[in-house]
Amino acid sequence: MAKIKNVAVQMDHVAGINIAGDSTFAISLEAQARGYKLFHYTPERLSLRDGKLYASVEPMLLRDVKGDHFELGAPERVDLSTMDVVLLRQDPPFDMAYITSTHLLERIHPKTLVVNDPAWVRNSPEKIFVTEFADLMPKTLITKDVAEIRRFRDEMGDIILKPLYGNGGAGVFHSTRDDRNLSSLLEMFGQLFREPFIAQQYLPDVRKGDKRIILVDGEPAGAINRVPADHDSRSNMHVGGRAEATELTSREKEICQRIGPALRERGFLLVGIDVIGDYMTEINVTSPTGIREVRKFGGADIASLLWDTIERKRP
Repeated sequence: MAKIKNVAVQMDHVAGINIAGDSTFAISLEAQARGYKLFHYTPERLSLRDGKLYASVEPMLLRDVKGDHFELGAPERVDLSTMDVVLLRQDPPFDMAYITSTHLLERIHPKTLVVNDPAWVRNSPEKIFVTEFADLMPKTLITKDVAEIRRFRDEMGDIILKPLYGNGGAGVFHSTRDDRNLSSLLEMFGQLFREPFIAQQYLPDVRKGDKRIILVDGEPAGAINRVPADHDSRSNMHVGGRAEATELTSREKEICQRIGPALRERGFLLVGIDVIGDYMTEINVTSPTGIREVRKFGGADIASLLWDTIERKRP
């Protein structure tokens, strides 16, 4: 097992995060507690020159204190291949900027261990990767064909319509069988997005919660249930969802067992899946959240479990 000294964190700027629920912050705090030196940078600071990948990084010191949670040192240009680990943790949208960063990070992985594996992050869009397990999902349609979407709603009754590469609950709509706004909604989606849309069978069990299950190296490590507000169909906590403690059901354990080998094959050391009732709706591989909430409700220290795994996996 190789000793880890230097960890670079590719993330949205640390000044803007909410430390109470930010998984990147939790993972980085644990790295700092283990004596690793942290370096902070945002994706636009990446540069590929003559086959070498550089970034303008800042030494980072973290404190679990709201309003005083970080210090950054003077920027320095470093060859990222000199780092032991790079955490790929900026939030989506999963656009060409995000995809380009995965191409660049491939130049240093796996000699420098990038978590998660950048090639597989690129090749596993979260709402498409999950369709490899169609029998574990609600009925799902990916298309930009308006007639297909209308046919799907006629068959399903209520549907959820959302952007294929969206995140955080943005642009998620619940359309009922008698909803007269579907045409306008599809027109708006067509103007906003070049990509297909995703439509899924509406699951009434969402009123009981949308469970986030976190897996480390393909094994379930903890979960929280996210209950939507009375006025909303979305359970995302930043739009009013409420987190609560939970345990895994036998069906959820079955889902984790089914997908675990595929996650390990792709080098996904940290993954968050979303489960409503008996069905998995997404596999989140970019910057899955929920670590701090699991710990808050008495669950496992997932940040520690992740670093134990990284230490074993690093070449």
